[in-house]
Amino acid sequence: MAENFTSKTYLLILLYITCLVSIIRKSKPWLTLLPNELFTKYLDISNRLHVDADSINLASTDYGNIVHQIPAAVLRPSSVQDITSLVKFAYDSSTVPVTIAARGRSHSVRGQAMARDGVVVDMMALRENRDESGGVFVSGSAGSGFYADVGSEQLWIDVLHQTLKHGLAPVSWTDYLYLTVGGTLSNAGISGQTFRFGPQISNVNEMDVITGKGKLVTCSADANPELFYGVLGGLGQFGIITRARIPLEPAPNRVKWVRMLYSDFTAFTKDQESLISINGRNQENGLHYLEGSILLHNQNHPNNWRSSFFPPSDIPKITSLMKDHRIIYYLELAKYYDDATQHTVDKEVELFLDGLSFIPGFMYKRDVSYVEFLDRVRSGELKLQSQGLWDVPHPWLNLFIPKSRISDFNSGVFNDIVTRRNITVGPVLIYPMNRNKWDDRMSTVIPDEDVFYCVGFLHSSGNDGWEEFDEQIKEIMKFCDNAGIGVKQYLPYYTTKQEWINHFGPKWATFQDRKAKFDPKMLLSPGQRIFNSF
Repeated sequence: MAENFTSKTYLLILLYITCLVSIIRKSKPWLTLLPNELFTKYLDISNRLHVDADSINLASTDYGNIVHQIPAAVLRPSSVQDITSLVKFAYDSSTVPVTIAARGRSHSVRGQAMARDGVVVDMMALRENRDESGGVFVSGSAGSGFYADVGSEQLWIDVLHQTLKHGLAPVSWTDYLYLTVGGTLSNAGISGQTFRFGPQISNVNEMDVITGKGKLVTCSADANPELFYGVLGGLGQFGIITRARIPLEPAPNRVKWVRMLYSDFTAFTKDQESLISINGRNQENGLHYLEGSILLHNQNHPNNWRSSFFPPSDIPKITSLMKDHRIIYYLELAKYYDDATQHTVDKEVELFLDGLSFIPGFMYKRDVSYVEFLDRVRSGELKLQSQGLWDVPHPWLNLFIPKSRISDFNSGVFNDIVTRRNITVGPVLIYPMNRNKWDDRMSTVIPDEDVFYCVGFLHSSGNDGWEEFDEQIKEIMKFCDNAGIGVKQYLPYYTTKQEWINHFGPKWATFQDRKAKFDPKMLLSPGQRIFNSF
């Protein structure tokens, strides 16, 4: 539970607010604060609120580099109590509420981690006060199960390295590990492991959450379950996650990594669906990872920043294949193994490949360490950063598509819109998931079919060219709407309340009720534009 804090003097707070007002004239919420209210409802965090230009500029942008919103101040907390104090102060204020956004790596693409005229909480500042444990504490036993208590500001790459010291690891990951635990749990956290282990939100035992009322609450499936399920995939609307308990399993050592090329979309999806249908979480001989992607004829090279997998000697014939068919699909799978299974893993992989309908002669294998496989995107990121190509606009679109309509999507989007516009720059992912690995009590919305696909357009553009990609996104969404495909956005972005109501569908009433219960003044995560800015 949150604790009461000893008051600082009225004079100190008044001086601080006076300075804040003089520095940032646009911060309307702060201008409405009354001196008598400050005297009784002060914040004991004044020296951690920053209004300098560098702090404000950093909090005014995100990975998408499209939306820019200026906050009044940035809180760099030294403890969870600092965040609790801020939210409690904002909730208790009888004047215009100050909105609050928690910001981790800010890997959002449409301003979701921003708070115009509000306060952005720099969650990464909590990392500065961690000891050698790095904010990751491994506990448990072989009988009861192992788990890690993780600060929400921790990166998944840090969770990986810390848990591996104990021979353990989480089972569900994102493709990119330099994201915060709290950030991915507020969305879902998906990757090629999701078909088998579920999203990251399906792999959490317990959380500490600061609600919009400024209360620090421990929640789980048994304790405060409504808050627990609401926050998982809740887009930051009901609380700020400060700790998560992640179950762990024995970690493998190495990975057999395979890619196969397809020219026929039906064969490509049929093979994917067949492979995910035979895998249960506890099957020792099952696949651990499966994703698909596309290669377009206008791409200069089949390898991209995200992964340089194909051997240089085969690049010419793959490029020729891309030009002949305009679109090539590739299926990517992985099988983990350790010392005990190293003598059987090759045979197991061959059994997976037997009967698949990929193009003969276009199957590629690699054997890499477990860490190298999970951290495969990092090298591409560093390369782009060195070339000055990382901090550019990223007009991304991520969709969940029902299995029954994926062929229609391929015809209308990949074979028409994408090829006709001929502008796609960046990876395009397409891979299936099993609905039974998701919990419908959580806030995330998915299609109502046993199998659905994730399609991700991970575009990058020049600083002046993102609007063209935005027009393509609008055309894709219009096509899906007119065709009645029933897609759901992952990492959603909408500009009207009705669009949000349509997005949540039957979950909207529950989502509204949870907002009223846990954040009645609508303080949290205004950048999502669900309850704010309409």
